[in-house]
Amino acid sequence: MKRNLHIVIIEDEAATARNLEYILQEIDPDTKVIATLQSISEAIDWFTSTNRSYDLIFSDIRLSDGVSFDIFRQVSIRKPVIFVTAYHDYAIEAFRNNGIDYVLKPFDREEIQRTLHKYNTLIAADIKSEQAETAPMLQEFRYTTKPYKKSFLIHYCGRLIPVEAVKIHWFHTEHEIVYAHTADGKQYVVEFTLEQLEHELDPAIFFRANRQFVINKNAVNAVEYFFNGRLLVNIHPSAHEQVLVSKAKAMHFRKWLDQ
Repeated sequence: MKRNLHIVIIEDEAATARNLEYILQEIDPDTKVIATLQSISEAIDWFTSTNRSYDLIFSDIRLSDGVSFDIFRQVSIRKPVIFVTAYHDYAIEAFRNNGIDYVLKPFDREEIQRTLHKYNTLIAADIKSEQAETAPMLQEFRYTTKPYKKSFLIHYCGRLIPVEAVKIHWFHTEHEIVYAHTADGKQYVVEFTLEQLEHELDPAIFFRANRQFVINKNAVNAVEYFFNGRLLVNIHPSAHEQVLVSKAKAMHFRKWLDQ
């Protein structure tokens, strides 16, 4: 007899969590998402206090208050985890934290169906050693990594202009319009949201500083300490407003600059 799958989602972007739940229930209407947790602190509280049973965790890696691995370091969780993230540089650590798969954003129905098939296959086979699975899963991951966006085809003065991503020093949103600012001071309108750009651009080069800015590492001239643990970023070309990195993101931003 088939058993309904009970799932926990750890994701700080509400739209992404809703989309994932919709896809899961589209694949199997009997699937139940029993909790959606938006931060490390909320997840730790839930796992330490709940008596509800669950089968599988879908987890983002970078959350508003840190990386989700901190949850698994502080709470003993034996259930398998599927990591769903925009960043490809956490694969090894993911598989050390009960990870059975690593799905890159933006994901689609086929990706989620594939990873659920892997979960069902592992459960059916009664996998006894996580280490035995790590090598082939990492090998598969290397072949399925999605390429990052290298160029933008931009409408400008009645023409289409290709602009290399690395030549864009920062993106800024204002009144629901996203502007790309190049190193030579030019400004273009791009048909992407910052959320989409965060997933499409190479995270080794670009960082989502806050709700208004995604910045290129090459644009950073200097970083100053600001009030309440925030960081003030001096970028080139200069912006018409301050570029602030929150206290929650400050540590990750400093690590990103130091890579």
